[in-house]
Amino acid sequence: MGDVTNKAETSEEVKPRSVRVVLMALMIAMLLAMLDNMIIGTAMPTIVGELGGLEHLSWVVTAYTLATAASTPIWGKIGDMYGRKGAFLTSIVIFLIGSALSGMAQDMGQLIGFRAVQGLGAGGLMVGVMAIIGDLIPPRERGKYQGMMAGVMALAMIGGPLVGGTITDHMGWRWSFYINLPLGAVALAMVTAVLHLPKKRAKGKIDYLGAALLTLAITSTVLVTTWGGTEYAWGSAEILGLIAVGVLSTAAFLYAETKAAEPVMPLHIFRSRNFTLMSVIGFLVGFAMFGGVLYLPLFQQSVQGASATNSGLLLLPMLLSMMLVSLIAGRITTSSGKYKMFPIMGGALMVVGMFLLAQMDTGTSRLMSGVYMGILGAGLGFLMQITMLVAQNSVDMKDMGVASSSATLFRTLGGSFGVALMGSLFTTQVTNTMADRLGPEAAGAAGSAQLDAASLAKLPEAIREAYQYAVAAGTHSAFLLGAGVAVLGFVAAWFVKEVPLKGAGPAAKAPADGASEGDAGAATGDGGPARAHEALAH
Repeated sequence: MGDVTNKAETSEEVKPRSVRVVLMALMIAMLLAMLDNMIIGTAMPTIVGELGGLEHLSWVVTAYTLATAASTPIWGKIGDMYGRKGAFLTSIVIFLIGSALSGMAQDMGQLIGFRAVQGLGAGGLMVGVMAIIGDLIPPRERGKYQGMMAGVMALAMIGGPLVGGTITDHMGWRWSFYINLPLGAVALAMVTAVLHLPKKRAKGKIDYLGAALLTLAITSTVLVTTWGGTEYAWGSAEILGLIAVGVLSTAAFLYAETKAAEPVMPLHIFRSRNFTLMSVIGFLVGFAMFGGVLYLPLFQQSVQGASATNSGLLLLPMLLSMMLVSLIAGRITTSSGKYKMFPIMGGALMVVGMFLLAQMDTGTSRLMSGVYMGILGAGLGFLMQITMLVAQNSVDMKDMGVASSSATLFRTLGGSFGVALMGSLFTTQVTNTMADRLGPEAAGAAGSAQLDAASLAKLPEAIREAYQYAVAAGTHSAFLLGAGVAVLGFVAAWFVKEVPLKGAGPAAKAPADGASEGDAGAATGDGGPARAHEALAH
């Protein structure tokens, strides 16, 4: 017993340093996944100018998004079956290969294909980060590191457009992809050297049928939300066909998972009320966050005359409040072990923030819009990391990967739905408002594209004012929809049960929300911190 105690004490001494080093590598990988689309968005006009293929422009983003969403749950299951470290390193390598090939693309077709390769790797990056953190750090202690993850997200959203613009202007658009290589190499080296996780052997075969059906379901769903109302009308044969494929493949997937020996997404994880609720809330958080990130800069550029170059800085009030609140919530969770109040508070603030943003018009000052964004950011800060924390706390350690990937997938799909539905509502409102104020022909000429401040300045005053009024009306409708969706998240938060966090020490008790029996031992701290020490000790 004395030897065990001494070993635990030694591990406890090395743990803080080791955790910091591992987390640094994981945060670099997380930054890679989040930064990529932010940088590429700024470089896209230059890329199209050199490669051509304007009609295929949307596929540069869609191919990446599809590959990321479809591969996310598969990466989680591979990590559970064959080991988290190997799966994570493989995803980094695939992402870097896709980045290098994208930088060397000679036409739009090649770029779209290589972006899909990049997306396959990206699907494993976020899941790998979350699952490894779930393996190493007991949920009770994980709150300490929430601020770090929120900070990386804020850095990506703020710095991405600025870095992308600078790189494109001074080094060429290809370096928007090549910049991933040195960062990825550092992450690879650090993870390889520092992270030591127990090796796993698969007891069964990969559920190829389930993976194929899930990929088909996700692909059809993302295409519906990407194309609906833009490429094709919502009632068109193409969209209705994709909806039918999505429904049928989802039903087939659910049936296949009940028969599979080693299902790619075990349905038993949804028996936990908390896990199911966190999946729903995560979906709604993605809906609100991605919609806000898309339409807030558009409003500030078109209506408030802000520069497009600083589009990342326009989100600073939202992102800073999100980071600060996430840090505070994490510290309180770590010290008290209590967390139910945070989803409720986050849901309430998200409703209020979205509703206030919906009230913005042509007379709203940047200060007031910044205050509204800060309220929305605070709501997201209470929810962003707590949803993943509670989801991971609701499953056995053996399901940590699929729990992390499922939570990530629902947030990604929520973002896809949010951008699509808010975008459709926004476009319809802008078009109708322009037609009401200027007539159909003038509206078509002025409202066919999203105009930045420089383009607006060249328009006749009457058309410019009409367009600004139309954009304000469009963002009103979009954020009003976001507020309505956020109400569902607020309601769902009240049904979350305060299950003690694993690794919480003597005060913790067995889960009472229907989580699997394996949680009972883990909730008392049995093996949680010890596993972390063993994995990190050299």
